[in-house]
Amino acid sequence: MNRRQFIGQAGGAALLILASRSAFAGGGAPKPGSGEFVFLEAEQFADPGGWVLDQQSMDQMGSPYLLAHGLGVPVRDAVTSVRFPSAGTYRVWVRTRDWVAPWNAPGAPGKFQLLIDGKPLAETFGTKGADWHWHDGGFVKVGATAMVALHDLTGFEGRCDAVLFCKDKDFTPTNEAAALTKFRRSLLGLPEHPDEGGDFDLVVAGGGIAGTCAALSAARNGLNVALVQDRPVLGGNGSSEVRVWPEGNTAQKPYPRMGDIVSELLAVPDARRKLGYSKVSANAQGADLYGDPEKLALIRAESRITLLMEHRAIGVEMNAGKIVGVIAQNTRTARQIRLKGKLFADCTGDATVGYLSGADHEISKGPIMGMSNLWNLFNTGNPDEVLKCECEDKDALSSQLVQSGGVAPFPRCPWALDLSRTNFVGRGDKDKENPSKQLGDWKWESGYERNPITEIERVRDLNLRAMYGAWDTLKNVDTLYPSYRLGWAAFIAGKRESRRLLGDVLLKGEDLLAGTEFPDTAFPCTWSIDLHVPQKLKGFEGEEFLSDATAGKEGYKYKGPYWAPYRCLYSRNIPNLFMAGRDISVTREALGAVRVMRTCGMMGEIVGKAAWICIRHQTTPRGVYESQLQLLNELMNQPGKLRRDKIDGVLA
Repeated sequence: MNRRQFIGQAGGAALLILASRSAFAGGGAPKPGSGEFVFLEAEQFADPGGWVLDQQSMDQMGSPYLLAHGLGVPVRDAVTSVRFPSAGTYRVWVRTRDWVAPWNAPGAPGKFQLLIDGKPLAETFGTKGADWHWHDGGFVKVGATAMVALHDLTGFEGRCDAVLFCKDKDFTPTNEAAALTKFRRSLLGLPEHPDEGGDFDLVVAGGGIAGTCAALSAARNGLNVALVQDRPVLGGNGSSEVRVWPEGNTAQKPYPRMGDIVSELLAVPDARRKLGYSKVSANAQGADLYGDPEKLALIRAESRITLLMEHRAIGVEMNAGKIVGVIAQNTRTARQIRLKGKLFADCTGDATVGYLSGADHEISKGPIMGMSNLWNLFNTGNPDEVLKCECEDKDALSSQLVQSGGVAPFPRCPWALDLSRTNFVGRGDKDKENPSKQLGDWKWESGYERNPITEIERVRDLNLRAMYGAWDTLKNVDTLYPSYRLGWAAFIAGKRESRRLLGDVLLKGEDLLAGTEFPDTAFPCTWSIDLHVPQKLKGFEGEEFLSDATAGKEGYKYKGPYWAPYRCLYSRNIPNLFMAGRDISVTREALGAVRVMRTCGMMGEIVGKAAWICIRHQTTPRGVYESQLQLLNELMNQPGKLRRDKIDGVLA
């Protein structure tokens, strides 16, 4: 295999697989019958239009879905062509949900239509059911081919998983998760077994700052590396999709070279920040601040890295208690690939690989730190801001503004959080012409009482209800900011806390406060013990959407830099598993200090160096501590740009 292989987004026409003269009893394998089927995965539409792909709930649903994330402006149609097994009348099913129904909120904002050759079905979708289900769309008569489109009606987060056509009028598709996955993969004609993706020294799952640094560090030390990332960009929370500013300090004594790779990866954000890109906060700013193309270029420049973009780790293969392979699924084509390896690094944030392998782990009991709800605004009356806006159609926006006299209206949102009687952050500022910079910044978050993995969609949706409710209040209740509109909002949740894998050392908050010294110092912590807790807001008990923080408060400050131990970065019971990022072996209190991205990136650098020691000296992650700690310390003093031309080569 070419180690410089790039596996990315599926292109061309959508993959449309037909099942002729088959029926699927209970969603299982094909059995003889009278049915003829066409199964359309929404994410495989040839032209997704303005709909975006959301893969966050794949572990629960078995598939991503398309989201009409228009911020109140209907998005362009997603369109694809379909070839039917025969002309005739088909029953149509659309897998969707009313996303505000869990709160019994009125209005069903995620409405959309299904167009067949430009004509809408009588049913409007996204209007029923709190859970994902097959919405019966009735019958349609088609010829041998047709154009199928998802037509958004609101711009308010409509969502579609799949569309099914069936000639059997009595057939009902399954909603049970395992059966649906089998049904889905059968109709799509996907192979039973994953494709072989190669054998690597190190397989890194997760392409955030930690995982990207781990891959770069390992590859520069001569290892063959696979990097698996389930989004179309690298950087995770520090990418243009989430837009959290990377915090923490690198280049700390006595190992000032730690963070060299982090600084390379974040060179563009740092340079643009110094130019005064944002004087108040770098969170939720324009996409170009975060340097996505430059991050990707750094990875592609390393010949030993095989990059699998838009692939999600969904399974592991074990042998004698060790991980021998990770199964990754393409988030668009649904094809799966097996990546064999000697060592594995879980940089997923959710500890997905560790969890699937049976690694010891924990998750906080009681309230956890929430998920960020970042968004921004722009002034449609300012030509410069319009030019820089991330709107799909700037010409249409300009035309609309001319017709409206420079006013950017926003519809009432009865289904959003009613904040008309709530003094939320950013409301009531003295400047009545320009919105507060606190709107959509770090204080906006939710999910404190929810499982950050199994309930990710609900948490993200509560964030959206809070944002839309706040903007509705400011625009329509307070009648402020007539020329402003929503410019961007994250639909990928920026998590702060999730599962944590347990290593040979469990770093505690009191270790940082007491300055506990460990012999295996590995990465410096400089961020305070920053724990986010929900703001207590009357009427929103249990579903708070704003946070307070302990950062800088007495009892949460320590003398830094604090050097955390290497033994937090590998599993105590899976002998070939590393971890880097917010899923390392720390308590919730210590997580408050280590979770920021520059610190997580340095964890990745250490993992890459330790992985080389494992391969070169035929040892384990634990063995590095037991017998190769001096060598690890020596590597920590080496510049991050140095490379080996082979495993036993010299860094140069």
